[in-house]
Amino acid sequence: RDDIIALGFHVDYWDYIGWRDVFGSPAFSARQKSYARAAGRRSIYTPQMIVQGERDVVGNHPMDVTDVISFYRETPGDVSLALQRAADGMVRITAEALRNPGGPLIVQMIRYEPEAQVEVTRGENAGQKLTYSNIVTDWRVLGEWDAKTPYLAEVPAQGEKPVVVLIQHKGPGQIEAAARLR
Repeated sequence: RDDIIALGFHVDYWDYIGWRDVFGSPAFSARQKSYARAAGRRSIYTPQMIVQGERDVVGNHPMDVTDVISFYRETPGDVSLALQRAADGMVRITAEALRNPGGPLIVQMIRYEPEAQVEVTRGENAGQKLTYSNIVTDWRVLGEWDAKTPYLAEVPAQGEKPVVVLIQHKGPGQIEAAARLR
């Protein structure tokens, strides 16, 4: 769906069971743990989805996922965000607060691989060939934005991988805006 930016932040905490996820990252595991702390939860799980930076839902419960997405679809964001490819592998990011979102906000840039197939050699999926989608391969915090004046930045984004920019409250907290360049 073009109206949803689904991203796979692969965790590494299952590596101990015998098969290392080649896309798993300790930073992504720490990110998931910070979401759990922000929600007052003591544990983390897979497959977990975080929608709009606030609500977690079991990823393989499609009706629950649909309900949470529908809830946020009816809530307008407080920030407009646009991305544009600039010269020499740069991406121009422009954002403006439509209403006071409260701040400061964190501006993040994510690069992802749209699809990859991986052969699993060990663990509960041994012998399977899994197809992953929207695999996050790079996640960078570009900085804080107070949202009092428009945000404008040009950042390097070499190569063909899609680019996503998220503007999110600290915590982690609610995502105020998200945009993608494919």
